[in-house]
Amino acid sequence: MSLTLVLTLWRRFVAVLESLQPVAQLAARLYVAHAFFLSGLTKIRDWDTTLALFNDEYHVPLLPPGLAAVMGTGGELVLPVLLALGLAGRFAALGLSVMNVVAVLSLAEIAPAALQQHQFWGSLLIGLALWGPGLLSLDRLIAPRFRVATT
Repeated sequence: MSLTLVLTLWRRFVAVLESLQPVAQLAARLYVAHAFFLSGLTKIRDWDTTLALFNDEYHVPLLPPGLAAVMGTGGELVLPVLLALGLAGRFAALGLSVMNVVAVLSLAEIAPAALQQHQFWGSLLIGLALWGPGLLSLDRLIAPRFRVATT
């Protein structure tokens, strides 16, 4: 096999992978948004239990439990919608990243499977924050040419 053929095949392979990026970014956005939004719905459905958890179980640094409950629940209901739509996608990904880290730090003990889930969400969120929500997003529709200059 000649080097030219290998390079041609490699370029085609890379082009196929790059064509799948928007779908992968959309899937990552929807997956993480779904998880956080369901958590927010659970909290709002039983507010008394949510307040009890923030008072007794979740020890959010620097915030009183009641305020942490309101902010956490609000963030879990608003940021996932933004992320799913790809509207202010990087902001939503960063906001959920902060919430994800705070959630892990707020628990005295976390099961290994739960920690692994948070790490997976965190890796998806950091990827979305770094590379953006992708072509299949409202961000791209609203401001298609907007790019932050890098030096």
